[in-house]
Amino acid sequence: MHVFGLTGGIASGKSTVTRMLRELGAEVLDADVLAREVVEPGTPGLADVAARFPGVVGPDGRLDRVKLGAHVFSDAIERAALNAIIHPRVREAFLEKVQALEARGVKRVIYDVPLLIEAGMHQWMEGVAVVWVPRDSQKARLMSRDGLDAAGAEGRLAAQLPLDEKRAHATWVIDNSGDLAATRAQVESVWRAMLARG
Repeated sequence: MHVFGLTGGIASGKSTVTRMLRELGAEVLDADVLAREVVEPGTPGLADVAARFPGVVGPDGRLDRVKLGAHVFSDAIERAALNAIIHPRVREAFLEKVQALEARGVKRVIYDVPLLIEAGMHQWMEGVAVVWVPRDSQKARLMSRDGLDAAGAEGRLAAQLPLDEKRAHATWVIDNSGDLAATRAQVESVWRAMLARG
C-alpha cells in the first residue's frame, strides 16, 4: 500500500483539493472524520474523554465540541491530555481502514491530516502534498468564512504551523491562490505523480 499525505492550513482550500482528488478516483481518508468517529456515543473514546473532561457530553449522549473546545483551546496541557486520548485511537482507525482498502485491492491511499507535519507523520509517508496560499489570502479567507476580525483570524493562524514552513516538507505544493481551473490542473498533476509511484 502506498500512503501519501495531504495537508494545508485553516482556510487554505484543502477540502476543495480533497474533493477534486476523490473525483479523480483517489481514496482519501480524513483524519478529522476518524477523530469524530472515535468519540461517537458508546465508544471507549467518548467514555475516556468524558472521564477526563467532565461536562463535555450533552444530554443527547454526544460530545459537545464547543464545551470541549473551551477546555482545551488555550491550554496546552489540556490539549495534550485530549490528544493522548484521541490520537492513538485515530491511528488505530486509520490502520483498520487501510487494511480494508488493501483487501479490496486498493494500491494507494491519501491521508488528509491538518497537523500532518506538526505530528511528524510526513516522515513515514511516500510523499506529501501541501495545499498552499499566501498568508494574506489565508487570513482574508478565514475572516470572511468564519466572520472573524483581524485579531481573531491572527489567533487561529498563530495556533498552526505557517504554510510556508509546511511547504518546506512538501513533495508537491498545490498553489490554491488562483482560480479553480488552475488548482484542478495542479491536483491532476499530483495525482498522476502518485499513480506513477509503484
